[in-house]
Amino acid sequence: MAKSPLSVADWQAFEDGWLAPYAMPSRASRGRRHLEPGHEFRSLYQRDRERIVHCTAFRRMTGKTQVLVASVNDHHRTRLTHTLEVTQIARTVARRLRLNEDLTEAIALAHDIGHPPFGHAGEDALDLCLKDHGGFDHNLFGLRRVDELEERYPQFPGLNLSFEVREAFVQHSGRDDAPECAEFRGAGGPLLEAQVADTVDSLAYDTHDTDDALGLGFITLDDLARVDLWAEATRRVRGHTPGLGGQPLRVAVVRELLAWQVADLLEETTRRLEQFRIRSPEDVRAAREPLVAFSPRVRELKAGMERFLRERVYRHHRVLRMTANGKRILRALFEEYVRSPELLPEKHLRRWIGASDVIGPPPPDWVTAARNPLGCLESVVGDYLAGMTDRYAQLEYRRLFLPSTEL
Repeated sequence: MAKSPLSVADWQAFEDGWLAPYAMPSRASRGRRHLEPGHEFRSLYQRDRERIVHCTAFRRMTGKTQVLVASVNDHHRTRLTHTLEVTQIARTVARRLRLNEDLTEAIALAHDIGHPPFGHAGEDALDLCLKDHGGFDHNLFGLRRVDELEERYPQFPGLNLSFEVREAFVQHSGRDDAPECAEFRGAGGPLLEAQVADTVDSLAYDTHDTDDALGLGFITLDDLARVDLWAEATRRVRGHTPGLGGQPLRVAVVRELLAWQVADLLEETTRRLEQFRIRSPEDVRAAREPLVAFSPRVRELKAGMERFLRERVYRHHRVLRMTANGKRILRALFEEYVRSPELLPEKHLRRWIGASDVIGPPPPDWVTAARNPLGCLESVVGDYLAGMTDRYAQLEYRRLFLPSTEL
């Protein structure tokens, strides 16, 4: 006789038996901002994960810079491929520690969703443009994106994600002074699932930025031989697979870096959980220092690698040229949209109170009263620009400023 399909109650019972006592069970969530009925067989965090994957901002990450502008070639990381790599590693760590994999994955998938075009150069440009209006922080924009700007459901604005996924944006930003952070004050420190996503992010971008820089010829294997973290990983590779060189060695060392750091992260995190006698999510929130961390030796080696990347990759003349170009484009577009707001799409004009005479109602049957209008045109323009891909920003710049020439 066939068994009945899995229900949410079955899944919660599985969590009760599988999750470690310090993991965050879905039944203990603080819920969503807007009430909605639960799903028959998908848990709260599973629905969060799927809402993120299907939203517009997630898809746009495929055209947003990680370190290098996405048009350089088809092989280096974009913001989306970086996110997928972070998510895969985060799930591995969460499973080994018996944390809530669905919550970990949702946080990892959403962690870069607020990044503007042109990477950190774009964030710097928007922060400067908005300096008199609260500045720009990609984490807080990510929260605003999932709370307000996504339009996928007629019953509520945004994606209506759970409290635990949403608070990770604020915790990652390190800020609690912005109005949107008010509801998260007093919640305590980040859950282990959020700490895993945050820590694995640095593991992934250090390793993969190095790999991309090698692939693009910014640095060589000889350059990296003087970097202790890379040199140690190379020694490990030569120990179990002697005779490699060139591209095969590069691939093997990148893989070794990931495996070694993940193993170290698991060992050190387990040690800390035991040292501080962490027995519940409440203990996690009350901890006075991070619980998910690398060992002191690996932290020191990673710091050396990051210094190398800052000096040899992030300041490479091609990266600096891309950075300057991205800043120039965003600043010019910001000034032009503020000067001529009629150039903005209508849905963005509706968010500006001064555009109440715009013709055209919202889509029928959509609950627009809950969508908060903004009285600040600059903030609306900042949100619009932050949502663009690199290529679309370039095309808009060309359309407005270079109509007869190539960008």
